[in-house]
Amino acid sequence: MSFTNCRFYEEKYPAVDSCVMVNVKQIAEMGAYVKLLEYDNIDGMILLSELSRRRIRSIQKLVRVGRDEVAVVLRVDKEKGYIDLSKRRVSAEEAAKCEERYNKSKTVHLIMRHVADKTQTPVETLYETIAWPLNRKFGHAVDAFKLSITNPSVWTDIAFPSKGAEDELKDYITKRLTPQRVKVLAELEVTCFSYEGIDGIIKALRAAQDKSTKAVEISAKVISAPHYVLSAVVFDKDEGIAVLQEAIECARESIVASKGNLKVKTEPKAVTDRDEAELQALMEERARENAEVPGDDSVSESDDEAPRAPIQGSK
Repeated sequence: MSFTNCRFYEEKYPAVDSCVMVNVKQIAEMGAYVKLLEYDNIDGMILLSELSRRRIRSIQKLVRVGRDEVAVVLRVDKEKGYIDLSKRRVSAEEAAKCEERYNKSKTVHLIMRHVADKTQTPVETLYETIAWPLNRKFGHAVDAFKLSITNPSVWTDIAFPSKGAEDELKDYITKRLTPQRVKVLAELEVTCFSYEGIDGIIKALRAAQDKSTKAVEISAKVISAPHYVLSAVVFDKDEGIAVLQEAIECARESIVASKGNLKVKTEPKAVTDRDEAELQALMEERARENAEVPGDDSVSESDDEAPRAPIQGSK
């Protein structure tokens, strides 16, 4: 039993027709020799005829030593240990799913190795008692780990090898997998030259804010009219982007009803600290410019009178 290495899954060998992540070890005339990263680096081979659908002029252009590749399993000889693979039969969708599963499994493996090192427990023992049972029950152990942060019942049927391993695992999962908040935003250009004017714009932005959910609280800020920003701080980036997209459509319907127009300058996206700092600097610069323009006071007073002003300037 290895102390630090182990296959990621309960099955010792991959199933035929399943996709696996491999690393290229050597290139030969017959094809590429690889190791299966999810199965404790056991050996496999991608035959030359299975590398590409096209005529092969140079094998080095198709695979390189040291590169990770997705391959589909053609044959498994458990007695001799031979595993034949194909690269050319892998679709883009299959490759994406395999890479996603591999990344999740790699996260579990790093956690298992950490606990093994800290508690002097063989990593295979941790897989047998924790990771593999969770794979069976939840589909993937990493999903169970994330769920356990808020739902301790995940551990109900798990027989930890020791109290030390249990405490170390739970503590490390909390530190490593607790969701981090991210900011998502979209930049808009909103204009309304009809009778409703600024009231139409405020109404449209409020319509966007009204699409807020418990998990996605939308705020609207002015960069410099007619440029506005919708933003939210969220745990789930994809959910935040989806809600912002719905909010934009609601704002568009509202402003069009007021005979105005809305253009999306920047589609909803997650932003980095640097992006946010640059946006804040731009808002402050525009605020200074606007402070020098006569007539700003009347606009501010109008905004202050609104019962729920959706547009916030920089502080």
